[in-house]
Amino acid sequence: MKLNLYKQRVLWWSVSGLVILVGLIGMALSWNQLKAPLRPGLDFVGGTRLQLERDCGQPQNCDRPIEVGDVRKILAEKNLAASSIQILGKQQQGIAIRTPPLDEAARTQLKDALAAQLGKLDEQKTQIDTVGPTLGRQLLASGLWGLLLSFAGIVVYMSIRFQVDYAFFAIVALFHDVLITVGIFSILGLVQGVEVDSLFIVALLTIVGFSVNDTVVIYDRVRENIKLNPKEPIAKIVDAAVNQTLARSINTSLAATLPLIAIFILGGETLRYFALALIIGFIAGAYSSIFIASTLLVWWRERKQSERGKYNANAAESLDSLSDSSSEEF
Repeated sequence: MKLNLYKQRVLWWSVSGLVILVGLIGMALSWNQLKAPLRPGLDFVGGTRLQLERDCGQPQNCDRPIEVGDVRKILAEKNLAASSIQILGKQQQGIAIRTPPLDEAARTQLKDALAAQLGKLDEQKTQIDTVGPTLGRQLLASGLWGLLLSFAGIVVYMSIRFQVDYAFFAIVALFHDVLITVGIFSILGLVQGVEVDSLFIVALLTIVGFSVNDTVVIYDRVRENIKLNPKEPIAKIVDAAVNQTLARSINTSLAATLPLIAIFILGGETLRYFALALIIGFIAGAYSSIFIASTLLVWWRERKQSERGKYNANAAESLDSLSDSSSEEF
């Protein structure tokens, strides 16, 4: 299979633009509701999170799913009515609750009240975490700084190894991958209450590294092809480079994605959305390396060649005019 990338560039750009636009709309709606583009998790805003699950080994303990209204009633009695509630599991026998920071005594009282209402809880599956708001802000700031520094390092590396336009379009491709991943999680936060935590920042950093590696492989082959065939059109050179590395890109992405799919399906709640972020980012990264970074490079090079040709034509015309006027005067 051979791809004619540049001829269909409008299609590739339109697909990316549509997905990014939907994500931006999701982020705008999320900002309107939550004052944040994503639903922030406990790591970033601080508070107490209780993840509880019924003990289904007890007779009739799991005969019916947990009702949000029952949980909300208990929280209201504890002056925690504004807390967020999420039902977990296919059988809806687990809950995740996020409240303002609670001390140990308050956490124990809340847990006992929920057990009295919902039934006996499985102590081995109980998770209770508390993060202060100051630490949450520090984690968020550190994660964002790490992401920005990774972009800066990639710009420096690409500029040294390749030319500046290569580096610029590699960064455009990385922003493409990050925006798609963030946009999809913004929509998931609105629809399913999915929260992002420090693991999400780790996922974004991993996506950036994976995506730029794929782009470097393609750009390296483009550079080699230019040296071998300097007079060939840039569109033909880039198409050849992508087709030469296509099998490697697909195989690498597939090999990285398959274990993540297994983690997403079989893993626990903690790793499930971390795996999903990586799956989305790896797919977006392979797409951007093949269809976005390469075609943008062709578009830019052809544009520069066209401008250079017009400049040379205008210069030649000016010289001809000057020569004609000089001949007439003579």
